[in-house]
Amino acid sequence: MSASVGHGITLDPTSFRAIADLAYRESGLTLVEEKSSMIQSRLRHRLRDLGLPSFEAYCALVTSEAGAGERRHLISALTTNVSHFFRESHHFDTLKEMLNQKLPYLRQGGEMRVWSAGSSNGQEALSMAMTALEHVPDIEKLDFRILGTDIDPEVVSFARAAVYPERLMGGVPPALRQSYFQMATGSDGEACYQAKANVRRLITFNELNLLADWPMRRHFDVIFCRNVVIYFDQETQMKLWPRYHKALTSRGVLLLGHSERIADPPAFGFECTGPTTYHRLN
Repeated sequence: MSASVGHGITLDPTSFRAIADLAYRESGLTLVEEKSSMIQSRLRHRLRDLGLPSFEAYCALVTSEAGAGERRHLISALTTNVSHFFRESHHFDTLKEMLNQKLPYLRQGGEMRVWSAGSSNGQEALSMAMTALEHVPDIEKLDFRILGTDIDPEVVSFARAAVYPERLMGGVPPALRQSYFQMATGSDGEACYQAKANVRRLITFNELNLLADWPMRRHFDVIFCRNVVIYFDQETQMKLWPRYHKALTSRGVLLLGHSERIADPPAFGFECTGPTTYHRLN
């Protein structure tokens, strides 16, 4: 196969529309024409890997029955996986408040569940776990668990390995690095940090499309869904709010990203109690 396949190929308007429509149907992603060059850049490597001569041929594949597997690669390529440890620190203060409220119940044998919805490469879920371990040192003995989900299978695998190069360790204070990470070697030989087993044991990472069925049967006390719905149109967001409401325990809390809002919280059964912080009303 020629190494030049995919280079110099442009994304024509018809193919852009087909890809945008497919991304919306599959994952709720809203792609505008201004993003055409970005999409072209991100997908060229898929044409190269598949040996396809044009975006027209690529669209024919991903919209066919035989293209089910490639559709996962498409969504993976289009999804922006940017995260940081302890991003928007006030939300982790909210997690500690919820831990305080639930602790007597936990010590009596009750459970507490937290969900990182759109967990990207795992930094958010690991930040939750470190927060819990710092706040309740014996949390491992209690029925406290974190679920991290993402639509992108590649970042789910990355999160499960929990190996981070120095450039991804921003936000982790030296004391927490010492307590919760150990030195490791990345696949390319780069010096990295791996989360220790006691942190990883608190978390389960799974692949999940937020627009598909949610297989979880337990309710969550806290849901982090930050910098996810910003990529959805209003119609899709309005379909998600009732689902999050249903997934929460009574007075459970939904945390959104800094630029995300529920336009009319009471209409969806929520009360805004702080910056991008919504408690379930009933």
